[in-house]
Amino acid sequence: MKVILLKDVKGTGKKGEIKEVASGYAQNFLIKNGMAIEANNANISSLDAQKKKKEKMAQEELENAKLLKKNLEELTVEISAKSGEGGRLFGSITSKQVAEALEKQHKIKIDKRKMDLTDGIRSLGFTNVPVKLHQEVTCTLKVHVKEQ
Repeated sequence: MKVILLKDVKGTGKKGEIKEVASGYAQNFLIKNGMAIEANNANISSLDAQKKKKEKMAQEELENAKLLKKNLEELTVEISAKSGEGGRLFGSITSKQVAEALEKQHKIKIDKRKMDLTDGIRSLGFTNVPVKLHQEVTCTLKVHVKEQ
């Protein structure tokens, strides 16, 4: 019996796959527990429509990320902080502070976890912060730290 899997089933297949399984296994376990539906023409066409919709949304997401990359690479985020001798900061500038300053100055909201700032900024001047916007799109954000 052919079924369309609605969830990942260990030993059988992944979500969205069409598999040939024993009819007893399909009716008594997979369909009964809501893990699969019978693979008839109507169900197969709705599965294809869902796949196309998901691909279209992924493409839109990628286009939005590329557009945001273009905007971010033209911007400079300015943050003021207290510093001591030689331009060393008291403390450091974290990705959270960079994200808040970006939202306040340029009205662009980016999650701090997408910024790849491992240690924090510890000195005055310009710093490039890598930002991962999408799986395929990364950009660098210029951060200018000036004395308060």
